[in-house]
Amino acid sequence: MNKIPSKILLFLCFVLFEPNAKPQLAALDAYNVVWTTQSKNASETMPCGGGDIGLNVWVENGDILFYMAKSGTFDENNSMLKLGRVRVHLSPNPFEGKAFSQELKLSDGSVNIFGSDGDLSADVKIWVDVYSPVIHVTVSSSQKTTLQTTYESWRYQDRLLRKLENFQNSYKWINPEDLKTYADSIHFDQNSVTFYHQNRQETVFDVTVEREKMKQVKDQLFNPLAGLTFGGMMFGDNLEPAGTTTGKYLSTDFKGWNLKSKKPSKTHEVAIVLNTANGKTSWQEGIENYVEGYHKHKNSSLNLTLKWWQDYWSRSFVFINSEQKAETSEVWQVGRNYMLFRYMLGCNAFGDYPTKFNGGLFTVDPVFTDSTRAFTPDFRNWSGGTFTGQNQRLVYFPMLKSGDFELMKPQFYFYQRILHNAELRSNVYWGHDGACFTEQIENYGLPNPVEYGWDRPDDYDPGRQYNAWLEYQYDTSLEFCFMILEMAKYNGSDISEYLPLIESCLTFFDEHYQYLAAQRGVKKLDENGHLVLYPGSACETYKMAYNATSTIAALKTVIEEVIGLPEQYNEKINKIHWQEMLDRIPPISFAEINGHKTIAPAKLWERVNNTEVPQLYPVFPWGMYGIGHPNLDVAINTWKYDPDAIKFRSHKGWKQDVIWAARMGLTNEAAALCLKKMTDSGRRFPAFWGPGFDWVPDHNWGGSGMIGVQEMLLQTVGDKIYLFPAWPKEWNVHFKLHAPGNTTVEAELKDGEIKNLSVFPENREQDIINCYQSEKSVQE
Repeated sequence: MNKIPSKILLFLCFVLFEPNAKPQLAALDAYNVVWTTQSKNASETMPCGGGDIGLNVWVENGDILFYMAKSGTFDENNSMLKLGRVRVHLSPNPFEGKAFSQELKLSDGSVNIFGSDGDLSADVKIWVDVYSPVIHVTVSSSQKTTLQTTYESWRYQDRLLRKLENFQNSYKWINPEDLKTYADSIHFDQNSVTFYHQNRQETVFDVTVEREKMKQVKDQLFNPLAGLTFGGMMFGDNLEPAGTTTGKYLSTDFKGWNLKSKKPSKTHEVAIVLNTANGKTSWQEGIENYVEGYHKHKNSSLNLTLKWWQDYWSRSFVFINSEQKAETSEVWQVGRNYMLFRYMLGCNAFGDYPTKFNGGLFTVDPVFTDSTRAFTPDFRNWSGGTFTGQNQRLVYFPMLKSGDFELMKPQFYFYQRILHNAELRSNVYWGHDGACFTEQIENYGLPNPVEYGWDRPDDYDPGRQYNAWLEYQYDTSLEFCFMILEMAKYNGSDISEYLPLIESCLTFFDEHYQYLAAQRGVKKLDENGHLVLYPGSACETYKMAYNATSTIAALKTVIEEVIGLPEQYNEKINKIHWQEMLDRIPPISFAEINGHKTIAPAKLWERVNNTEVPQLYPVFPWGMYGIGHPNLDVAINTWKYDPDAIKFRSHKGWKQDVIWAARMGLTNEAAALCLKKMTDSGRRFPAFWGPGFDWVPDHNWGGSGMIGVQEMLLQTVGDKIYLFPAWPKEWNVHFKLHAPGNTTVEAELKDGEIKNLSVFPENREQDIINCYQSEKSVQE
């Protein structure tokens, strides 16, 4: 069945209840990225996308090129494969002249390219349908031209994977003999090019199940890889096959399938329809339905996509120093790059899988990130089908304040799909209930097989990862449970479908740590009736921890939110049970440093392994300390005096220091870190940050920076809304953000004065605490 009508209906329902939907398109246009010269190579690309498709678009030597990516394209080894590269060439060629421009137009999500050579000029528009997986390329020229478009693939044959190349898949640093990326099927089909990759039935899933001793329940496990098929079809009304070609781009050879104009024309249109099928449905039938939908909705799809983007931008925005465009101003760059990153997040609004922290949909040839990785464009470091919780959460937390609740669902459904597999782990290994989600988790819910421990002692507990960084780290899943609960507070949505996930994650900690205590001695609880959270892990940093602060803060917060759910959930959850568990959670530990009380990362630990600061997790994400909370001085002392907090401080990658500084009202520190984090990346596209600790574009770099900006502008504590709690008075800003209770706050600060303040609904204005009016209000 064609999915377009149901998605359109879903969108319209969402927009109908969106208050104050006036687009701020004039200010947004100033943030469009415009290039007036062609790109040197694929390192200078511009993102374009919609729905669940991302393109990297550039013009090189007179040809228009773009890579195609789509959510959920995982091969047998769990690489997230590109769907190929498209090349468009016009003859005669207007892009051989001196006049040229390429513009990312944020208001409609398109890339617009102009070129002229003498009397010949052409406009090219590239855009992606939000509601149907169709890429559109339209050409309008002053004279008749012949268009040739080429589908280029480096997977026209099997490719052996080289040393280090397996970091793009689930094998990472392990190099199984003869491991390969299998060839795609590519052929002309009448006047189109059809291409697809169909996974074999045996995949890395089978290897993982065997190595992790889950074979006894294999037939019960969710397996998303076996038979998965993904690919597409390229066609156009005036196009016909024109043979094949071969070539080499950078270090990767390819084969191309050409479609050429039947006759010269002033207008051309190329369409590429993409599809993914899970092995239970027909991929070919899906393609045919989408092609039929393309022809049927050809005249309306652009307007619907334009409407979606306009409502996306009116729902939330941050414009900084926008009165005068000044690309060299770092403060102006912060606002522009915030919006550019939000654009990239919007390109996976309806994905089957979450936006990946290590590049999202917008990776290119890896040699431009690491010169030693001269691999194919499929490469990204830290795998394609492996999802690292500490990184993924930073991509999705900012969607609460931006009001992009629909965009959060791919991440929530990710955990929903693999819940049963995580529960089976607990049952098979330890005989108790609860979902055991590990940190580096595969898209089928089991630990990454290499991080699990490829060479491990035979008598080692099969449920534990034999890994110095990841052992005993289970609590990241609680942050996604928290996001679900927060979403319900923000927009009042019914989260009944997620309650089994939340309760199972909590149950794991209650049952597992009593199980471990029973292995050590007679008592399952300590002398105060508390769980003994040992062995544990405070992030990846403080290992073999006893009562890790990050875990305690997570458990306390999530349980309290479950208990505090509205009455409509009373028949679905046992609040008495969860209160009893809450009473079993131990208190956070503290330390004294130079006479100052600080939050400790744990009660005890054996070693320091990484550079995270879990002692500040009670500030963010857990909101136990900060503006509007008691004992703010304890959190600030931790920031100021804890030697690890100082030593590990940074703006790079997933570092959260800008968020913590904002949450504590440390305006100068927050502003300085924000400038380092959110100014131009140093690459041609200014929001392609990284690699940081991961890859380019580094989406957890952008996500943590986006959260930092939001927290500087607006914070909520209970019913109170703190306005400008950590915002420099000299930064002019106009913003609209969301708060709990279906609330939006729009405010403009200019020359140190608040010019406009609009709160919806109006009765929430009484809950505003204006931090510009009273220095004391921050401490209330």
